[in-house]
Amino acid sequence: MKHLLRFRAWLESVPYSLLAVPLRFSVAWIFWSAGQVKLINWQRTIELFRDEYQVPVLPPQLAAYMALSIELTAPVLLILGLFTRPTVLVLLGMTTVIQIFVYPDAWPTHLQWTAMNLVLLCRGAGFLSADHFVWHRFAPKWLVKPASEPPLP
Repeated sequence: MKHLLRFRAWLESVPYSLLAVPLRFSVAWIFWSAGQVKLINWQRTIELFRDEYQVPVLPPQLAAYMALSIELTAPVLLILGLFTRPTVLVLLGMTTVIQIFVYPDAWPTHLQWTAMNLVLLCRGAGFLSADHFVWHRFAPKWLVKPASEPPLP
């Protein structure tokens, strides 16, 4: 039992910043891959947006361009850890649109995406990110608190 408690304490001591890096890369990979698939055959992508996806309000071509723009830009920002929270908000919005209007039966997948994005939204990109550097370099000193992990229970 003592070893189990020690192992648990060791796991809980892993800094969030080390966990945030693979989390950012995982979310980035999901959306980057989708963007690459769209680029392989742009005409087929337009057809899918017109015939299958049918996002309300937006014309199919505009919806396709918007989706592609998000899928190619957001992953780069996530890998860099730059504008992480605003990027995650965009991805959560995109996931919501996909869930409600495009693939409502894919909720288990979208739930996983949402869970990963919510962690990044609430906790940020972590110490190993451009966000951390920019915040600590350019924010007024009274707004910047020392980076620390929350206390363990």
